[in-house]
Amino acid sequence: MAVRTLISRDRIAARIEEMGRKITADLRASMDGRASDEPHLMLVPILTGSMVFTADLIRHIPVKMSIKPVTIRSYHGTATSSQGATISGDVPTDLAGKHVLVVDDILDSGRTLGLIRRLFAAQRPASLRIAVLLRKDEATGRREEHVEVEYVGFDIGDEFVIGYGLDYDGYYRNLPDIGVLTPEAVG
Repeated sequence: MAVRTLISRDRIAARIEEMGRKITADLRASMDGRASDEPHLMLVPILTGSMVFTADLIRHIPVKMSIKPVTIRSYHGTATSSQGATISGDVPTDLAGKHVLVVDDILDSGRTLGLIRRLFAAQRPASLRIAVLLRKDEATGRREEHVEVEYVGFDIGDEFVIGYGLDYDGYYRNLPDIGVLTPEAVG
């Protein structure tokens, strides 16, 4: 397998710990100083790509939380660019008045997270934030929809990445680092 490491597991771990601290602080601040109320977070991971990221992130958010995953497909088969967001399965419909954190692996075209933000915002949650592990540079021209993302692990260029939950044709999710497939690995 020919993979070039882009972001090492050590850098990923350190950044996720920082993100968890920031998310926790922001959530507690949004409780308006009501110390008697423990913040409750509704975490909505976008499956399957965010599984590994979500598992590590929640260990650094020490608040009462429930998890309601959503399955959305944007990359089909060996595609290396988004084919459009397709929701499969249930979408949470009980978000009114709750603090919601959507967790996704990567912000690329913006179509998936744009769709989710609109669907969830219509339910009037107390707060709605998005955390992504990776955000591709908007200057590449691939971004079709601008989406506000409150928490970003790493900004990257326009490369097709794998590992740490990200896949190519269903493979490579188990790699501990984030890497880029070399052309001979794809061919």
